[in-house]
Amino acid sequence: MTENPDTHIKAYGDTVDKTHQDAFNAAQYNAMGDGVISVNTSGIVVLSDRVSRESIDIYPGSSLSEHFPPLWSTVVETMRDRRPRFELSVQRGETSFLVTVSPVLVGSEVAGAICVFVENTDLEVMTRQLRSFRELTKELAAVIDSSSEGLWVYDGNGIVLRINPAAERLNRVKKENVLGLTARELIDQGFIERSVGLEVFESKAVVNMLQNPMGRKLIVTGTPVFDDEGRIIRVVVSERDITEIDKLQRELEDQEAIKGQFWHHMLEQQQVELASHTVIAKSACMIKALRQAVKVSSAESSVLILGESGVGKGLFADLIHKNSNRSGKPMIKINCGAIPESLIESELFGHERGAFTGAQTAKPGYLELADEGILFLDEIAELPLSSQVKLLRFLEDGRVTRLGGTAGRTVNVRIIAATHRDLEKMVAEKTFRLDLYYRLNVIPLYIPSLKERQDCLLPLIRHYIDYFGSKIGRQVRLARAATDALLAYSYPGNVRELMNLCERLVVMSETDVIDIQDLPAQFFARAAEPAQPMTGWPREMTLEQILESVERTLLADAMKEHGNQYRIAEAMGINQSTVARKLKKYGIS
Repeated sequence: MTENPDTHIKAYGDTVDKTHQDAFNAAQYNAMGDGVISVNTSGIVVLSDRVSRESIDIYPGSSLSEHFPPLWSTVVETMRDRRPRFELSVQRGETSFLVTVSPVLVGSEVAGAICVFVENTDLEVMTRQLRSFRELTKELAAVIDSSSEGLWVYDGNGIVLRINPAAERLNRVKKENVLGLTARELIDQGFIERSVGLEVFESKAVVNMLQNPMGRKLIVTGTPVFDDEGRIIRVVVSERDITEIDKLQRELEDQEAIKGQFWHHMLEQQQVELASHTVIAKSACMIKALRQAVKVSSAESSVLILGESGVGKGLFADLIHKNSNRSGKPMIKINCGAIPESLIESELFGHERGAFTGAQTAKPGYLELADEGILFLDEIAELPLSSQVKLLRFLEDGRVTRLGGTAGRTVNVRIIAATHRDLEKMVAEKTFRLDLYYRLNVIPLYIPSLKERQDCLLPLIRHYIDYFGSKIGRQVRLARAATDALLAYSYPGNVRELMNLCERLVVMSETDVIDIQDLPAQFFARAAEPAQPMTGWPREMTLEQILESVERTLLADAMKEHGNQYRIAEAMGINQSTVARKLKKYGIS
């Protein structure tokens, strides 16, 4: 007769003593492999298995509310509504556990609860890795789809796995029509004429080729991806559209050359003018010159600006440009005397690639750069005779032919020339062409020198002193003696010399009053003449500034006469220490 297992177990349980029964129960708990604890309704641990003791550090008699307060709250809820709860997460050190809580019922009463702890640290790591992988995959897909280059991805069997929107646009295909096709099928069905992917599979190396789908010109690159055993598992094909680049290459080169030359010219050749471009005209001759400049601005005729060096011929050229109907176009400035004779023709008219040794690229000349604008030829008298011939030809027909070129191009440029030399004398000496002189001298404009415009001298000095003072944040004034010396000077360098002198005086002055001692050496000869009575100080000077100016002048004269501080102190009736302090204050030595 077959024995009933349940009867045997029951019989065994009835026959063993309590010690053996407890040992048998403990063995069953420990054999489960997970942490198991049971708690009574007060939260006291009644039983805990080996895993619970070793991993969670919880023993019979421990208080669950003290060890795991959040878990105890869940146990209380479970005992209240008698509903099991699953996947509650608790942390012990660096280890994380998922906990299942079930109520223990004795008859109809709740006697406690059982908590089963399952370690889930590895599971969480895997979950995080999976999440990172998904995010990386999503990011990679976004990068591929947003690329302006066409991208195809084949698997190890040459089947299309992916195509981005740029590849669809360049090849005029839809991804749903090509995904799943092999590289050979793409050719057979007319989607592409030639497959770089097939050549990659054959050569097992990177392959580059040119393709012309739908009249476009593409540079196509196929790149193999290998596994650890050297087998191709992917082929990535990139497509770059160079159609527009191919069409516009020469035009872009010319435009870049024009842009680069223009800015280089602006930085290297043009004189930096004052921001205000203030023109001070008090003398009748200067007022006349300004009126003439404004009047000729509206014309298209060539202008020849004459005058000594430093009178402001470039400023008058700017004035003409600003008031002309070409003000919205560039005015290119070139100093004919600053460019070597061997290069002047290339700079003016440009050159083609290979026109001479070192001509690696084509380069437009200044006449092309000034198209629709104005070309200002400063120091025109220094232009070589060979270049004068070509300039004359341009003035006659308006066409420019680059060095090394055969085809001319028409440009619309107004010419303004300037010189400080006597061109009529140069024409008589045959160093300047008569026909070019007549072409340039359509409207002559003479700029008077400072010697001819004495009424402008004091306003100019005050203007530049104030201007440079404002640039360094100081209010500087001229003493009467310094003003008289500046007005008596001849200024062979004209306005340019005066402007540079005023800047030097303002920057180097140690006080707010510029006196005779601050002037350069060439002024001292006049300053050594018998001093005039110190009257008529400028109205803008304060009493303190006037007193400092007088004191400084007296001390400077005393130093020249007596030579040392002790004799000065004796002559002036003051202490030597006072003399030393004041000499240091005014920078007198």
